[in-house]
Amino acid sequence: MSPRPDPSGQPAVITGLGVISSCGAQVETFWQSLLQGRSGISQLERIDTEGLRTTFGGEVKDFAPERYMPAQEARRMDRFAHFAVAAARMAMHDAGFAVTPEEAFRVGVVLGTGIGGMETLVDQLQVLQERGARRVSPYFIPMMIANMAGGQVSMALGARGPCTTLQTACASASNAIGDALRLIQRGDADVVICGGTEAPFTKLAVAGFGSAHTLSTRNDDPTKASRPFEAGRDGFVMAEGAAMLVIESAAHARARGAKAYAQLAGYAMTADAAHITAPAPDGLGRVYGMRQAVADAGLELGDIGYINAHGTSTPVNDRDESQVIKRLFGPAAPPVSSTKSVTGHLLGAAGAIEAVACALALNRGILPPTINYEVPDPDCDLDYVPNVPRRASIHAALSNSFGFGGQNAILTFTAAPQDMHRSEPAAEYPGFVAPDKPEKADQV
Repeated sequence: MSPRPDPSGQPAVITGLGVISSCGAQVETFWQSLLQGRSGISQLERIDTEGLRTTFGGEVKDFAPERYMPAQEARRMDRFAHFAVAAARMAMHDAGFAVTPEEAFRVGVVLGTGIGGMETLVDQLQVLQERGARRVSPYFIPMMIANMAGGQVSMALGARGPCTTLQTACASASNAIGDALRLIQRGDADVVICGGTEAPFTKLAVAGFGSAHTLSTRNDDPTKASRPFEAGRDGFVMAEGAAMLVIESAAHARARGAKAYAQLAGYAMTADAAHITAPAPDGLGRVYGMRQAVADAGLELGDIGYINAHGTSTPVNDRDESQVIKRLFGPAAPPVSSTKSVTGHLLGAAGAIEAVACALALNRGILPPTINYEVPDPDCDLDYVPNVPRRASIHAALSNSFGFGGQNAILTFTAAPQDMHRSEPAAEYPGFVAPDKPEKADQV
């Protein structure tokens, strides 16, 4: 095992990206969907929607797990783990990095999920009720538990360093990425695969969020349903998928000649300590968290050129987030957009897919828009980059993630060092090829 490097002055750089989403299962396809305002929202096909208030969402179509892993292993994973392994393989391919036995203990995995193996839970409950206890799968528990996506990623990649899973509602993935940053900064790892994954589409989950009156019910026009900060918004649009980032110490990345999309520069988390679902009326937790994330990166508020908002398309959240941004930045608030207008809300994976959007915005000098923005809301009066992307040379960006229970997680991204700036597009994942089985030794 190599000695721990001195992390002082060593930023964490983002060298690989992977995305599985309703609007693209390759990074460049996803990015073009954001820029073109190509919504991934459609009528749900995986579940029976009879009796549900909401019948649409951001469903990943035509996903084949065996494209990313051996079919036998896929049968023993929940869909949320399928997505995690797929996005992680994609990110590692994009980074041009493979774990070797010599540095396996210096490579970590940190993932976030809000719900975990919900599909497996519902399926096996039905088995129990209809066929009895003895017919419940022996793989039920290891398929359902939330940490198994991270465990499957570590096994698939051979990463033997720190491996943890965070479950902080819709802040989960941002907390995971922030914890990954701390591993690099402390010198506990040289490389960390981090992000989030979610596969919530069961009738039970959709009914639960529907009963809480948090989902949009624009069933006759799904692609227009997610409309953050717009006057006609009526709730969020649930989505599934995963996003993964490969982050490395700059020293490790330079040593192998890697290029970077951006730096992961700062992180903060706070709690509202106010309500199980609603944001605190005083907004102090979110204001303090954003200020601390900027300071953690060694920046001033004026350095922030873009904010990827939590922006869920719910009346209360969007109004609150607009107010806390104005309170912190004043009249100099930077442009703000919500990519959930295109992707829908990936719950515990939302912060990861939005981290990918921030990294690409910095890398490409383009701010993704908030689509479906038609009628302004007087309570939301910031610059939301309405409907069309905008060219902007920015040095730093924030990503906000706020979850049920008052969980707030904020990430700060800055431009990659000039000598490491990545100019080529993300590598397209070619598909999984199982390694050749070793030949059996001759029998004596």
